[in-house]
Amino acid sequence: MRPPVLILLLPPLFALAFTACHKSPGPTAAAGAFAVRVVALPAREEPVIDTVSLVGSVTPNEMIEVKSETDGMVKEIGFDEGQRVEKGQLLVLLEETKLAASLAEADANLRLAKTSFDRIADLHRNKLISQQEYDQAAATFSANEAGVNLKRRLLSDARMTAPFGGIAGSRQISPGQVISRNTLLTTLVDLDVVKVEVSVPERYLSQVHVGLGVGFKVAAFPGETFQGEVYFISPQLDTGTRTALVKARIANPGGRLKGGMFANLDLTLQLRKSALVIPEPAVINNGDVTMVFVVTTNHTAELMPVKVGLRLAGRAEILSGLKPGDIVVVEGVQKLRPGAPVELSGPESSAPYLR
Repeated sequence: MRPPVLILLLPPLFALAFTACHKSPGPTAAAGAFAVRVVALPAREEPVIDTVSLVGSVTPNEMIEVKSETDGMVKEIGFDEGQRVEKGQLLVLLEETKLAASLAEADANLRLAKTSFDRIADLHRNKLISQQEYDQAAATFSANEAGVNLKRRLLSDARMTAPFGGIAGSRQISPGQVISRNTLLTTLVDLDVVKVEVSVPERYLSQVHVGLGVGFKVAAFPGETFQGEVYFISPQLDTGTRTALVKARIANPGGRLKGGMFANLDLTLQLRKSALVIPEPAVINNGDVTMVFVVTTNHTAELMPVKVGLRLAGRAEILSGLKPGDIVVVEGVQKLRPGAPVELSGPESSAPYLR
């Protein structure tokens, strides 16, 4: 009778299958078969530079527009475009004949007024003339003296000289040209030293100070970094952008840097000569908590809370939670759990994370 036989045999088979499915793994499987292969590197001490990248503008140390203060005809031009001129060098000379004649006339009138005033002063001391006559003579002499000073100034305005040494710009006038007051003649630019002006966000200002070193690059000289020093920090923030104007001076031998160039600037805020650093992929962010997996001496992964400082290019500064030489997991983090056995990959796998 088959049905009763089948009923008697099913329970032992079911129990055997259940026992096989729940058989505990042996010690060899726990130690080796389930080990996760990871890439790990030691935490190491190295210098850390905290920089912020900003875009600024190069400006000359000094720059002016040279303009005429008087009317006249251009008699002489004393500079060449794009060439260096020295302080006090003649730039433009206007025709001086009329101005010199006017000064000579005023000077003659002054001498006559002086002679007349001296005579009247003697008479006044002897009480031979009234105080009113004396005062009138004194006023006439003072007016003539002021007239001479004015004519002398007008004559000097016909000679335009360089107020500082620099490079002359484009010439805007020609000899023989009649110009009026305020006519643009040329520009004068001092490029021996240049300035970099940059707007620094408010959150970085506590770390910016006079004397702070800056490095920047310009498109004209790729691959070259120019070094300068902060000398000015604006006492007032721009209320629209909440930034402060910061200026740095940079030596410019040969005048290679020109005013108006864009400056890609790296502002060095902090420098720590010995900071604990790990590759950034090792950092695990879980809400407000930051952790890393540390490989223990018995090749298991332990989760360690850490405090991260600066985030650098491919690296992270660790302020607390690790010590130099601790091995942190860089690759394979997603497959790990606390206490899991790990197997380290060869050194060639770590090469991309080494700097």
